Amino acid sequence: MLDMPTPPVTSDYAAVKRAIEFISTRWRDQPSIEAVAEHVGLSPSHFQHLFKRWAGLTPKAFLQAITIERARELLRDSASVLDAAYDVGLSGPSRLHDLFVTHEALTPGDYRRDDLVLRYGFHASPFGEAIVVAAPRGLAGVGFVDDDRESALADMRRRWPRAKFLKDAEATAPYAARAFDPALWRADQPLRLVMIGTDFEVRVWETLLSVPIGRATTYSDIARKIGKPKAARAVGAAVGKNPISFVVPCHRVLGRSGALTGYHWGLARKQAIIGWEAGRVGGA
Repeated sequence: MLDMPTPPVTSDYAAVKRAIEFISTRWRDQPSIEAVAEHVGLSPSHFQHLFKRWAGLTPKAFLQAITIERARELLRDSASVLDAAYDVGLSGPSRLHDLFVTHEALTPGDYRRDDLVLRYGFHASPFGEAIVVAAPRGLAGVGFVDDDRESALADMRRRWPRAKFLKDAEATAPYAARAFDPALWRADQPLRLVMIGTDFEVRVWETLLSVPIGRATTYSDIARKIGKPKAARAVGAAVGKNPISFVVPCHRVLGRSGALTGYHWGLARKQAIIGWEAGRVGGA
């Protein structure tokens, strides 16, 4: 399978992204569908159809999902949700795709080797074009294309500067499909992740996998879970270095006040992913 021109789903995301940015700055005003549609240059009916098809929920439901009150509601539940996830062996009815991944970690020595070969390709996703990176034993990286593909590839290269990168969209296509298509989230065939980082980073990323879809956590909560209660700042750095975006859900980390805080791939995309997940949970 070869790289294809940017598919409609990616151009659709550009319109939805503009809508998300508009809603995120006007959420207190509860803008109407007509107002948002006018902002993105679409008719209200076409915008409603596009947004519902893309996100699985209506623009109104998405607006509700990204308000600060929603974020605070998620945050209030975060500690008990994390505790419950650990207590039941990281299982639960709202885990959805998090149940359908398994992982292994490479040691610092492994990922610093000169003979580590990583294959990469560019693929469509619900959140814009994605770069997908595969190690010999599983999915190692997921990022997003904003300015151009070369910038996205350079971002991945900086994470593993001694690895050899080979363009191979045919090899990475199955991982892209498994990551972004809910129909392929199967507990009997878990998606294998290869976490390439320091021991501390891997512990943080493993903890992120315990945060259920539709819920949230904080840096300090993660620090407490890994037995380093004073390491919230270091946890934040590790979250920011998460190389497997979306699949390892660093987008579910909020600030202590409930604010969405930063995201390596942009706050609009973080809001988009949270809204998309809200659609999977609530079926709005």
